[in-house]
Amino acid sequence: MYESKRGSLPMVQGTSLFKTQGASTPEEVEHMRNVPYVSAIGSIMYKMVCTRPDVAFALSVTSRYQSNRGESHWTAVKNILKYFRRTKDAFLVYGGKEELSIVGYTDDSFQTDRDGFKSQAGIKNPIPLFCDNNGEIAQAKEPRSHQKTKHIVRRYHIIREIIARGDVEICKIGTDDNIADRLTKALGKPKHESHTWSMGI
Repeated sequence: MYESKRGSLPMVQGTSLFKTQGASTPEEVEHMRNVPYVSAIGSIMYKMVCTRPDVAFALSVTSRYQSNRGESHWTAVKNILKYFRRTKDAFLVYGGKEELSIVGYTDDSFQTDRDGFKSQAGIKNPIPLFCDNNGEIAQAKEPRSHQKTKHIVRRYHIIREIIARGDVEICKIGTDDNIADRLTKALGKPKHESHTWSMGI
């Protein structure tokens, strides 16, 4: 690992990992048994929880394959480790405004999990909840039913009740300024660096 090239991103944009990429032959299973995949995931998780939330998405994706990992999964984990090596002097900075206010960010991450088809999401009076999707904002603010949203189960419309109570206010944010992207998808280098800085790293 010490001779490897340093990674510029924790996960390259467009990376797709699947269960089917896991070890399938007895030789592959034996080879992957000798790879410290689970140990590496645990070490990355410790660092992510303590000081490096910028690798949360990459860790979320790679940790799904601990029980049946393959070379593609191991390459993705090694890329996170290379990124740590390149950014070894980076650290989380706490501070900022004296007044503490809660702000929530959300991002549309439909089908980030290609195997289970699950989405992921990331609080003054009301709490501003920034969203970069005009369709989601309209759906949250308008109580009428849209033809394209009939498939959405009624219980998921609770956001309308929360907005009506005044607990949350949906605010539009430009897609390039939404720091929730850092936690829900692999980004290109400029956007990754900008969002990492916005998170205080």
